[in-house]
Amino acid sequence: MQPRIAQLAQRVFSGQLLDRNDAAQLVNVGGDDIYDLFYWANKIRIQFAGRDVKFCAIVAAKVGGCSEDCAFCAQSAHHDGPAKDQSQLTDEQLIQSAIHAAEVGADSFGIVNSGRGPTRAELEDWLKPIMMKIAQDGKTRACATLGALTPETAKFLHDCGIRRINHNLETSERHYPNIVTTHPFSERVNTLKIAKEAGLSLCSGGIFGMGEDWTDRLDMMFTLRDLGVDVFPINFLNAIHGTPLANQPKLPPMECLKIISMARFILPTAELKVAGGREVCLRDLQSWIFFAGADSTMIGNYLTTYGRKPEMDHQMVLDLGLMWRTYDGGGVEPTTPDPKLSRVSHTGKHRIPILYEREVATAVPAQ
Repeated sequence: MQPRIAQLAQRVFSGQLLDRNDAAQLVNVGGDDIYDLFYWANKIRIQFAGRDVKFCAIVAAKVGGCSEDCAFCAQSAHHDGPAKDQSQLTDEQLIQSAIHAAEVGADSFGIVNSGRGPTRAELEDWLKPIMMKIAQDGKTRACATLGALTPETAKFLHDCGIRRINHNLETSERHYPNIVTTHPFSERVNTLKIAKEAGLSLCSGGIFGMGEDWTDRLDMMFTLRDLGVDVFPINFLNAIHGTPLANQPKLPPMECLKIISMARFILPTAELKVAGGREVCLRDLQSWIFFAGADSTMIGNYLTTYGRKPEMDHQMVLDLGLMWRTYDGGGVEPTTPDPKLSRVSHTGKHRIPILYEREVATAVPAQ
């Protein structure tokens, strides 16, 4: 067994956080020693997260028509992807999606909207009663992925019973301009800080396989550790036709597993959730995600691509001698019977937070 990997694992067991030099040593692990990396990542998972795993489910409430130019995304109006036109689910479809998520064992259920950030109309006139019902029913943790947040919108979500927001950094600050140009990396970081200040749990990760190198991958992992994320979603690019990354090659399965293990060493107490691209990139090695250090995975479909049947993921977990944990936090009541969004901030094109909507009445500050 490779002694240096074991030494670094023992440091993690003792409660120490690895630094950048430690991580660089682990990145250089190759050959048969990669299995030692998996072994110790799994041991770290068991110590800090337990043996059992979790499922997470999402629903795309509003799809397409997005003003942002994220190079990986099929929903961007800037690209010719298959989901660039906007559509929206009914209230009943969203409620039924939440019920189904609980039935297949999801610990968390997230409502996902396309767009840079939520408008007042979307929050108050459409999503509020849906979010409140899901939170009050208490069958899953109520989560939301709505884009950039302001202090007011973050508080509103918390008032409605939302207890976790997802807002991915997507990649490192250095590589970010190669992927997104319509809003800055700092806006994403700021949204996470705002959400945390509002009492929301943080779910934030990124997509691997977008042309980044290991320096970028470590940069993102350490940034998210510094921000104190609770859940780190690990997505592998599933290139979609019509997007700028359509011809980007898929990551090899062993590279995907190495990314998971590195994340476990760097963020030992975080929930590591393997999400998009699992089926197409890992293929027959999907069940290895837990041995590599993950303790959570997405169940069901993704935003614009299909997952596999929930029964297949149930069987995968059972075949490993594991079990999944369902949500046991109970219902969450709104802070008031009828939460209100008191105001909406608009701080100008290059200052954050930014929220574009027709209802903005406040003057844009001078630049």
